[in-house]
Amino acid sequence: MRQHTALVIGGGIGGLTAALALDRRGWSVTVLERAAALEPVGAGIGLAPNAQRALDTLGAGDGIRALAPAQTAAELRLPGGRRLARMDQAAAVRRYGGPVVVAHRAEVVALLVGRLPEGAVRTAAAATLADPGDARPDGRPARVRIHGAAGAEELTADLVVAADGIHSAVRRALFPGHPEPRYAGFTAWRLIAPAPDRPFAAHETWGPGGVWGTQPLHDGRVYAYATAAVPPGGRAPDGERAELLRRFGSWHHPIPDLLAAVDPAAVLRNDVYTAAAAPPAFHRGRVALLGDAVHPMTPNLGQGGCQAIEDAVVLAHLAAPDAGLAAALTAYTRQRLPRTMDVVRRAERIGRLTTWRSRPACTLRAALMAVPARLAPDLALRTMDGIADWRPPADTYASGTQGTPNAAQPKEHE
Repeated sequence: MRQHTALVIGGGIGGLTAALALDRRGWSVTVLERAAALEPVGAGIGLAPNAQRALDTLGAGDGIRALAPAQTAAELRLPGGRRLARMDQAAAVRRYGGPVVVAHRAEVVALLVGRLPEGAVRTAAAATLADPGDARPDGRPARVRIHGAAGAEELTADLVVAADGIHSAVRRALFPGHPEPRYAGFTAWRLIAPAPDRPFAAHETWGPGGVWGTQPLHDGRVYAYATAAVPPGGRAPDGERAELLRRFGSWHHPIPDLLAAVDPAAVLRNDVYTAAAAPPAFHRGRVALLGDAVHPMTPNLGQGGCQAIEDAVVLAHLAAPDAGLAAALTAYTRQRLPRTMDVVRRAERIGRLTTWRSRPACTLRAALMAVPARLAPDLALRTMDGIADWRPPADTYASGTQGTPNAAQPKEHE
């Protein structure tokens, strides 16, 4: 029987997960990445238990858990250092089956690529969708044009997975009248720095119009991120580290030490975008949209990459090579659109809170965070209910309990 073919446009974490999941289902998969090498954009990524369980279905979950740093808690603070709340990892384990693993993106990419067949990833291959095809039985295949160093070529495929990011050209081609993602009202900085000499606790600190987060990595380095409510498209004339020093340099330890230690060239700055409206569908013809290409979201729940991983595993589960592709893609939209758009809206609501600037508003926000934490220490975790407790629609295992099947996704997302 002819092996079905799939082309994945985009070699980020979502695209690579889709390639691995489809390969495990018997598809012949090629990833088309426009960059000359798989050098991941960004610095760190948080993978919550929902993403870890999805990766368990591909044999990669424990590889992610092995990247977790040795830490037991995280704190929510104010710029002067006052602690508003403390989140214990043991509580996350009880509630969701595990903590969030914060890792360097390069390590996650390497883990996924290492499980793909040799030659499955083509770099320096800028791909454009020429024809979405027809998913009905015996319908025409999808066509993708590639522009690379060797010139232009055209490939056909039974399935195309578009994982080409927030400003997805494939999404625009499929749904030309759909609103583009809109600026969320703040920009983000990310960096990796050496660990400071003095110890510190993992934390997220909320100040007027901005947030700073510090997360240790398993190799001793530190991943830090910051956001600020500024107009879009800005760049600091004297460099982004200088901009961070102006905005956050007087905040509590270890923030000044991290900014002093980081290479100025290693500070990344990106405006934050979110979906302006739910798309008509997550598919058209033989093309499935995935991750930021179809549901960009603010980083406030740490779910951008996690939801892309979920997308990939659900898509591959539904799109068995011997299944009807039209029905599989319709089911993919039906399962993924309401869930991911709910996460988009929930993340956006928290993102708006981070932009509050006035003293009365910030005082109120601090009280809203601190009082419930004192009354019910696990209350802060509840923002992830219905998200971090998701389980994939295929048998998997929790680390250390291989062979224990999990239920499908929660009923409210069916």
